[in-house]
Amino acid sequence: MDDNELHRHLIGRQGSRRDLNTPVLVVDLDALTRNIERMAGFCAAKGVKLRPHAKTHKSPEIARRQIAAGAVGACCAKLGEAEALADGGVVVGLHITSPIVSPAAIDRLIALNARADGLMCVVDHPQNVAALGHAAGKTGKALKVVIDIDPGVHRTGVASPEAAVDLLHAIRAQSALTFAGVQFYCGVQQHIAAFAERKAAMEERTDYARSVIAALASAGAKPEIVTGGGTGTHRIDIEFDLFTELQAGSYVFMDSQYGACDLTGDGAASPFETSLMIDARVISTNTPGMVTIDAGLKAFSTDAEPPLVLAGAPGAEYVFMGDEHGALFADQDLPELGDVVTLAAPHCDPTVNLYDTFHVVQGDTLRALWPVAARGRSR
Repeated sequence: MDDNELHRHLIGRQGSRRDLNTPVLVVDLDALTRNIERMAGFCAAKGVKLRPHAKTHKSPEIARRQIAAGAVGACCAKLGEAEALADGGVVVGLHITSPIVSPAAIDRLIALNARADGLMCVVDHPQNVAALGHAAGKTGKALKVVIDIDPGVHRTGVASPEAAVDLLHAIRAQSALTFAGVQFYCGVQQHIAAFAERKAAMEERTDYARSVIAALASAGAKPEIVTGGGTGTHRIDIEFDLFTELQAGSYVFMDSQYGACDLTGDGAASPFETSLMIDARVISTNTPGMVTIDAGLKAFSTDAEPPLVLAGAPGAEYVFMGDEHGALFADQDLPELGDVVTLAAPHCDPTVNLYDTFHVVQGDTLRALWPVAARGRSR
């Protein structure tokens, strides 16, 4: 049975969260709404646009709420994510942040461009630019492209100001392509826990980005759009006056990785709340000081620390016990058989990708079921 069959009869019933089949992906609607409003308000107050990254939530419903709050569109890591958002009615301001190079994918990109308003994609190689220009030239609708700048990790992006200018010339040679700007995303720096260290790391990288932008400006193409930044650096990015828009995404959920970071630098609490969590259930209690729950490797991302216990087992430590199981250890009283325990997502993006549905709650009541429409759309 899928989540709709299992749970739609619980929508609106007081206390229905307790009756969800576990493990289950849960979103606190009120916290989510406050997070969306706070980042939108922050960007508006600073005069910077917000194009939040949908790889975090993979949900047209959440993207629509972000746009309604003031976002200019949504970033997508992969073409499949953008297609899923478009299928869900989000067809304005989509930006694909990874290169699209295969012939089959380029055909899909051009088809998406035909039904989307303001679609953009990154480029970092002249050969790719030529292929995109050839494909777009058959349609009569120009495709916007953004030069991706390598922030130093050598994953994607042009590696020097000179390479950026060469790529600009390649774009100008294609009448069906429009140069829209540059992308500069520093993912490594996002999770540096200490604000001062994170800021120092970003200062050096920002100086480099400025050198690339200056080279493009000298070539007669000062970028109108400078897109990048993230939840971890959003306050720092604003201070440097580099970006015209921010790509922050995880702020909507605030996983444990970002929860461990000082986002403000002034001793204040994080402006964003944990809105994403996983509810699990105790299924065995036969060992003193330990209980087993029904959420293991298939319930959480494993590229970060083990999940933190948020409710139901105060002070307990979680340990993975296999694909389907986890263990909670504590010196004090542990929950009883059948009790529900709530845990945080260690890393929200890959954790969300393990589930088909967001179970949207207010307090202890299920309010809605939102599909994770772009789950698995990694191509």
